[in-house]
Amino acid sequence: MTKSRLIALLLLFTGMSTGFVNAAETDWPQWRGPQRDGHAAPQLLAQSWPTDGPALKWESSQMGRGYSSMSIVDGRLFTMGADEQNCFAVCLDSQTGKSLWKTNVSRAGANGDYNVGWGAGPRSTPTIDGDQVFVLSDVGTVAVLKKDSGDVLWSVDLVKEYGGQIPKWGYSESILIDGDRVIVCPGGANFMVGLDRQSGRLVWQSRGYDAPSHYVSVIKGNFGGVNYYVTASNKGVVAFDCQNGNKLFENPTTGNDVATIPTPIVTGDLVYHTSDYGAGNVLLKLTASGNTLRADQVYHLDGKTMMNHHGGVVLVDQVIYGFTKANGGTWMAQDLPSGDTLWEEKLRGNKSGSIAYADGRLYCYNDGDGTVMLVEPSRKGFLNKGTLTLPKQTSIPRDRGAIWAHPVIANQTLFIRDQDLLFAFEIKR
Repeated sequence: MTKSRLIALLLLFTGMSTGFVNAAETDWPQWRGPQRDGHAAPQLLAQSWPTDGPALKWESSQMGRGYSSMSIVDGRLFTMGADEQNCFAVCLDSQTGKSLWKTNVSRAGANGDYNVGWGAGPRSTPTIDGDQVFVLSDVGTVAVLKKDSGDVLWSVDLVKEYGGQIPKWGYSESILIDGDRVIVCPGGANFMVGLDRQSGRLVWQSRGYDAPSHYVSVIKGNFGGVNYYVTASNKGVVAFDCQNGNKLFENPTTGNDVATIPTPIVTGDLVYHTSDYGAGNVLLKLTASGNTLRADQVYHLDGKTMMNHHGGVVLVDQVIYGFTKANGGTWMAQDLPSGDTLWEEKLRGNKSGSIAYADGRLYCYNDGDGTVMLVEPSRKGFLNKGTLTLPKQTSIPRDRGAIWAHPVIANQTLFIRDQDLLFAFEIKR
């Protein structure tokens, strides 16, 4: 069987969940991958790395300031950055790192806009769908660009148009595309809105909910014939009916007033969410009744359990993997159905880490020492199959920040970023 045939079969049997955007077989078209769950598209990748890590394909230093991750579509890489004056979107050739275009989308955020003591610049990852690129700047500008040229089609200021307020550390969510809708959270009385992707006009909005925008990216789910958008704020997890905007359910346990950040995990009739600052994690079980949903709490755990800051978590074979700030900061595995901690692994010099999953391996990117560890998922322990270290780290002052852009796996390549620096590593099997 050829590699291309094997990948095609894997795609067929993997299926597509709601929130999937149009992309080639092994692309990474949006925040946290094709299905916004931290899983890369099926592709054949090395199952272990040599002592010195995988080979470097190319590097670039053109990204500017910021914590945005990357999207890869049709041989192009898209991300965001900032200089002293402007926040911009950039497009590179994903095979060579050659710059293809760069477009200013808003003014640069400054200390008067939000607290830049942990680093300035955009935090959102572009979403690529069809021939359009959808971006959100740190000061709340939604912009839609032509994929090939970077030309701006339209832009909307969430603060001016919808009464939003820039969060304490800047707008950070990554836009969800749902058909013709651009889903984003200005916050406040217009907590979540849907904009027409061609014109930017308002076509949908949430109802009956007023909360500040935090840092969570929206997920679309479906259960019992009801389509819903789920996210979280300082008030915890909340979901809205995709048709009429009415609030369907909420749970306050993982909200906090400092920063609610991680993206929820949706799997069948379950919704899992975790947050730092003492919030812990929660598992909700959905029940459908007519056109409504009820979310019953299976468990809420805090203390020495998963308390993810901003590196995200992934679900693999009923196990949640990610970095918890509990116990001084460790990588950990948590049984999804019970919430039980299966193992923890302390890596000194790192206070947090971001994660992705591809071809039977976890990619654990540590925020302090600039290492990425290739880890075999296991209920029994942290099984390291190789480590790479950034060839160099950024010279941009971090203040109190660290390495926070999430890793991306696409087209048998690992892409990792540290502010202005972007590296591509060869990881094919």
